[in-house]
Amino acid sequence: MQPNEQLINRLYTAFGKRDYQTMNLCYHPEATFSDPVFTGLKGKQALAMWHMLCSSSTDLVVNYKNVQADDNTGECYWDAFYSFSATKRKVHNKVTSRFTFKDGFIISQKDSFDFYAWSRMALGAPGVLLGWTLFLKNKIRARAAANLAAFIHKHPEYQ
Repeated sequence: MQPNEQLINRLYTAFGKRDYQTMNLCYHPEATFSDPVFTGLKGKQALAMWHMLCSSSTDLVVNYKNVQADDNTGECYWDAFYSFSATKRKVHNKVTSRFTFKDGFIISQKDSFDFYAWSRMALGAPGVLLGWTLFLKNKIRARAAANLAAFIHKHPEYQ
């Protein structure tokens, strides 16, 4: 198996176990991460995000497949099943991750998923009514950024 395929497998196997420490070892110190909710994370912010998500979830199940990688880029598809913490509603998020690599680590990761589908599951009626709007997307992004900032404040290893 190609080394970067092994790296992706290591990342998502650890995620399925909520093992943020192993996940964090997969990232380059200058790594970037972005998805529809967490945008423009750099370095330790991305590591803190995984720590926060892994430690706050009690029912997370992660399945991944279609791992492909070469020396420079990679991708995979994964499903996350969990209860959204703010509403306790069940979510099945379908995500595609795209990676670039440097020195045997992930240097960038961009995840994509259908925000409107996610918001309908996570938020119920407000997601159905407003999940397609930039207003709700920005509100969710701001809340996620504030939660991450508070988490980082409590965990000096990410400062």
